[in-house]
Amino acid sequence: MSAIIQPGAGILFMKVGTHAQEGLEDIINRKSKEIEQAGFAMWGYGGNTCHPRSMVQPFAEIFEAKGQPIHLVMQEMNSKHFAEQVRASDYSEDGLTWKEIPKPINVLGSRFALVIKSLERKEVMLPLNQTRVPVGPSMGRLGSRYLRGQVDKACLEVMDHSENTNEDDPKEVQINLVAELQAPYAVFLKNTD
Repeated sequence: MSAIIQPGAGILFMKVGTHAQEGLEDIINRKSKEIEQAGFAMWGYGGNTCHPRSMVQPFAEIFEAKGQPIHLVMQEMNSKHFAEQVRASDYSEDGLTWKEIPKPINVLGSRFALVIKSLERKEVMLPLNQTRVPVGPSMGRLGSRYLRGQVDKACLEVMDHSENTNEDDPKEVQINLVAELQAPYAVFLKNTD
């Protein structure tokens, strides 16, 4: 196990690759510059499995209350996300009150974003059968079962032991990129231009 993936840790797992016609290396370079210039970056995403208000923020509050960091762990994959590069202009923690996204930060082609304060390439293994979903309608579900099929992101808590199953669930996945989240953890995005 790594220092990040320890029993009791809160991690947000996500598969990543080309997004809004931009290659992953270009995204990493852009986000690293945003962190240098603004002190944080916004990592855009879509889909409701990690909805800002109903999943990510309640998940983050659990670990924030324990004084623990929340890490975004990302698995590289081949993707063909060719949506337009529409830049979000505003963000909101609750979907009601909106603020302008700081100028150094560009979030492209996304409905939501995770707020990150660091980003680095890191090779670690994530034992999915040693994780559980700690919030939401799938609470208690084993990470390896939750991430089957089309699900490509999840809020997970690392358990102190693996659960054995008779199924062909993926047991471990290679993590290639790690970020640390900061408050407000996840936000809604919109374009007012």
